[in-house]
Amino acid sequence: MARTLPEALARRPLLFEPVPPSARSSPARGETMVAELVRLLRAVPRLDGIDVPELIDENHDGRPYYRSGDTRGFAKRVADEIQREVAVNKVVAHLPSVEAVAAWADETVHRGVRNVVLVGGSSRYIPYPGPSVIDADRIARDAIAGAGGLLGNIAIPQRTGEAHRMLTKTRSGASFFTTQIVFDSESVLKMLREYDLLCRQSGLAPASVVLSVAPIADEGDAEFVRWLGADIPESAERTILGGEESQASLRSIERALAVFREVRDGIARAGLEVSVGINVEQISQRHLGSAGEMLAAFARLIDDEPSPAARA
Repeated sequence: MARTLPEALARRPLLFEPVPPSARSSPARGETMVAELVRLLRAVPRLDGIDVPELIDENHDGRPYYRSGDTRGFAKRVADEIQREVAVNKVVAHLPSVEAVAAWADETVHRGVRNVVLVGGSSRYIPYPGPSVIDADRIARDAIAGAGGLLGNIAIPQRTGEAHRMLTKTRSGASFFTTQIVFDSESVLKMLREYDLLCRQSGLAPASVVLSVAPIADEGDAEFVRWLGADIPESAERTILGGEESQASLRSIERALAVFREVRDGIARAGLEVSVGINVEQISQRHLGSAGEMLAAFARLIDDEPSPAARA
């Protein structure tokens, strides 16, 4: 039986983040994408749900160009087909007002999607029209909670002071965080230790943290995930891209599995209370197959216990 999102977040959630159809995709192309995705996801019973991003490009003034189409309709369709939980992302910085945030939350619930991830703008130097993520959390949380859903935000492990931001967002209603794509465990564990300590000091139960991972196959993929905001250490890039190019995707899967093991064991050694899971990202249409391979690999690994040395 499929787990509810609260049940999953309490114990190693496994999510998949698909590429939604383009705003310019034909209905036939959209149907084909849904069918291909559903077929892949049905083959992974351990999957807890999907996390659908909103794909946006910004011009130099920060004004958005929406590359994705109806993400809520797509998310609901796929979730109904696979009978799993679904969350949709929304960049609240581009909404024109606090009233627009409230209206979007109400409409999202009305359309049958009850879990959301609220996201800020891509630059701190642009005066976006919408509210901050923290303010948007406070605006949207009643509508989401009233539908029995959960509110999520984004965490960036390498960003200075991120644990303090997470604490504030937890207080404003966030029940979970998804991260930018990660390629090393050091920054993740540092963030988790700091966040766990802050929550203990505040008497607050920590939100779950879902680590995003993605397969990459070449230098172009590496540049793209950097553009998305990911940090790829030189050692990780050498490991993934330094050998035969045809095997790079497989090496990136092995790297992601190793990072999760290191984080899992580090949490056990430190006695942290933060629940951690995995969100496998499909970074482009051509990566559906390799992302499916990564998802299947994590389905086999994610419930393994920490190593004996970590439990000692």
